[in-house]
Amino acid sequence: MSTDTDEQDAIIAALTPVIDGIAATLGSFCEVVVHDFRRPEKSVVAIAGSVTGRGVGGSMSEIGMGILARGDEASDELNYLTRTRTGKIVKSSTMVLRDSTGTVFGALCVNLDITAVNQAHALIGEIAGVATGPADVPTTTFGNDIGSVVDAIVDSHQLRQNKTWSELDRAQRLELFRSLDERGVFAVRRAVEQVAARLGISRASAYNYLSDARATSRTPPSDASTTDGTEPGATPPEGAQP
Repeated sequence: MSTDTDEQDAIIAALTPVIDGIAATLGSFCEVVVHDFRRPEKSVVAIAGSVTGRGVGGSMSEIGMGILARGDEASDELNYLTRTRTGKIVKSSTMVLRDSTGTVFGALCVNLDITAVNQAHALIGEIAGVATGPADVPTTTFGNDIGSVVDAIVDSHQLRQNKTWSELDRAQRLELFRSLDERGVFAVRRAVEQVAARLGISRASAYNYLSDARATSRTPPSDASTTDGTEPGATPPEGAQP
């Protein structure tokens, strides 16, 4: 086992008991999560409180995937708002975990369910005559299954385009794969296969689009290999048909 791995394991082990104290201090509307990016499909290694409904072995959200995609260039994401698919308004902060070499290997996340606070704020504003319209808070998928997160990212991109895959031209298809890559989707094991299934295309076609998207990207990911260990431009795994 490498020294770097030992250090990363030690940091996670040290944080695990701390999150219980943070959650207890902030109360029942708080959830604190430790993510290990070395296992993105089951990144939740410790959790205290219950806001997003996940447990140990659960997956990261779209926010976590984006941080994972930025690698060692990632920075903390503080005080951002998201909406769960059940309608909760969640205020979150995600602090990246680094070892002594500067390598990002995980994150400490604090999630606060502020749904009631938001409703009270709106009510008080209405009474005071200064009510504003509802905030445009993006919906985020939290779940124990990384597949549901990947599917949600693919679906949200298609909704923004307001077109199905068959209606996209080649440039738009490449942009879809480039966007998914930048958001860290393909850091997840077997994500290429899952994206292909979601779009209704073959795995070979998905590999080709990903390879071409990376080749034309101005800022290609630092790790140019695909999740199945295939280098961009390489022949897809045996048995994949266009």
